[in-house]
Amino acid sequence: MKHHAALVAHSAPTLRVMIANKDISPVELLEACIERIEAINPAVNAVTATCFPEARAAAKEAERKVLRGEPLGLLHGLPLGVKDLEDTAGLLTTYGSPPKRAHIPTRDVVLVERLRAAGAILVGKTNVPELGAGANTRNPVWGATGNPFDPERNAGGSSGGSAAALACDMLPICTGSDTGGSLRIPASICGVVGMRPTPGLVPNSRRLLGWTPISVVGPMGRTVKEACLQLAATAGLSSGDPLSFPTDPLRFLNLPDIDLSTLRVGWTEDFDTCDVDENIRATFRARIAAIAPWVKICEAVRFDLADAHRCFDVLRAESFVAGLRDTYLKDPMLLGENTRANYEMGAAMSLADSAWAQAEQTRIFRRFQTSFAQYDIILSPTTPISPMPWRTLYAASIAGREQENYYRWLALTYVVTLATHPAVSLPCGVDDQGMPFGLQIVGPFHGDERTLAIAHALEEAFARSPALQRPRPDLATLAVARPDLKSIVTAPPVFDPAGIPDAGPSVV
Repeated sequence: MKHHAALVAHSAPTLRVMIANKDISPVELLEACIERIEAINPAVNAVTATCFPEARAAAKEAERKVLRGEPLGLLHGLPLGVKDLEDTAGLLTTYGSPPKRAHIPTRDVVLVERLRAAGAILVGKTNVPELGAGANTRNPVWGATGNPFDPERNAGGSSGGSAAALACDMLPICTGSDTGGSLRIPASICGVVGMRPTPGLVPNSRRLLGWTPISVVGPMGRTVKEACLQLAATAGLSSGDPLSFPTDPLRFLNLPDIDLSTLRVGWTEDFDTCDVDENIRATFRARIAAIAPWVKICEAVRFDLADAHRCFDVLRAESFVAGLRDTYLKDPMLLGENTRANYEMGAAMSLADSAWAQAEQTRIFRRFQTSFAQYDIILSPTTPISPMPWRTLYAASIAGREQENYYRWLALTYVVTLATHPAVSLPCGVDDQGMPFGLQIVGPFHGDERTLAIAHALEEAFARSPALQRPRPDLATLAVARPDLKSIVTAPPVFDPAGIPDAGPSVV
């Protein structure tokens, strides 16, 4: 048990080296991950459908490849959790939506194809909000995901299950996706790393509006290097995504060294347009005060993004109309409150609204370039509040101001989405309530490699400070916690054993 606990705490790059050196077996690592899932998942509900029998068979084959001296992929033998918005062949994929309780895809999305091709072993799915709508991972199929630092609080979303699973060392590889902050927000409030890459760097074959850059898939990890390993296995051109482009994905394995003393850092508490609680502002100012002596320039930067909120409303609503029209016309009540509101907002918009939003996004992009002529990175808080109770669907009020809709509280991340710049949420201590605090690092246009390199340099600096280093949840407390995270489940998922090898996945 102690050996297993120590094993799952190792980073993915370290585990991959240990497997190649025959210090550990993929079978041993998988069993350690399953043991951790069974011990801790009841407290956080991060992992949903699982395929342990298939994973065990795959781990044995991975072990045989090592023993035979065969070439090994970048992720060979590493257990994998896939966000429940991404199709996985043979494994229940519900999108957190009641009409999909029995949906068993027959093929993987490109992201999963690449992860499996690199040697990752699919273990299970990670929880999401219904259809990925909102930043609170709760749905009527699987229930809510609790924050590893307080299971009664929100784990963020929509990649909340992946973030919580990583924070609890359940799995070394977990996927995420991001439209308005779905990689960055759960990473921030669960104390892990989440990267929104440049659109197209990692192919997103799930996106219905293939030419629209606001929705991306990308890596998460407990460290920057862990996220980089996943990125190296998945980046590059694919005919499944018209925005994808050729690149050398292996460059993410050897990030350039960054001398922090040469960096020009701009910072903003709110991009001059986002509501942020005073306690988060105070925590962020304390972080800036700690960072300022390390860098060449560290100064406040102003933004003119007054129409960003309406712009995001329109662009986001377009994608929901594309995906939900048939279901809504069949029966609006098949959709949850958030997803129904998204469709209705979009259906009421006009071509003039769409054309304006496209032009406004271009203007926002150009305004960002002005800032990056002066600074290497822009820092901001990732989230405007400390994690709320998961039973509260969204933050209706921030700093005493009522929010216009259920996702307006994601503004710190979605204004960056509109600019299409890469952005990383990096753990940076805790806030005044003892919950993880994430620092949003926004990099230059198509500057993914440099952004990650700067994030890694900051991560190493933070590790030397107890106040700034990545916080860890109390796993001993979680092991005995049994919060009620499934009170919103309306009916259990439906399995079709005929459609799944070996009688189908088990459920945790």
